[in-house]
Amino acid sequence: MLKEFFRKYMPHPDVIRQHKSLQFLGARLHDPNLLHLNRRSVSLAFAIGLFCAWIPTPMQMAFAATGAFYFRGHLPIAVGLVWLTNPITMPPLFYFSYRVGLSVLNMPTAEFSLDAVLSGSLWMPFLTGCLIMGVICSTAGYFGIQGFWIYHTKRKWLHRQAKRSRKPANPFRAMY
Repeated sequence: MLKEFFRKYMPHPDVIRQHKSLQFLGARLHDPNLLHLNRRSVSLAFAIGLFCAWIPTPMQMAFAATGAFYFRGHLPIAVGLVWLTNPITMPPLFYFSYRVGLSVLNMPTAEFSLDAVLSGSLWMPFLTGCLIMGVICSTAGYFGIQGFWIYHTKRKWLHRQAKRSRKPANPFRAMY
């Protein structure tokens, strides 16, 4: 069920491999983990995508794609998870990371002004908070997907086992 859900929304691997703008990646683009749905590639994609979502730059998707390509995670999932921080959710999430950075660095809340931005008194807690939140979210995403995948697989296995045990006995089996 989990694989079917992802397959419904993911492009076919051949379409991505034959895309003109991706041909510069060469043979490495044919690595099966970049587009194959398995526990390792999906959990790595969650870790990469959630970490890159907290990077406060406009090139988050490029960083996520590079990370997925380098660490052999699922490329579309890693790039898609970056949109956790979209223009609507970015202000509250980045403000939260700023507050986390303030509390970790034990700094007082700075009044927002151009001098505070240029002097770096706002950037230090903001970037520290983004780093901390990126590490927390990527770790939680990685182990959360690992656990969910194991749970789902065991549940399917037990369901199949229970289904097999409910089958009626074969009357011809005793004859042979």
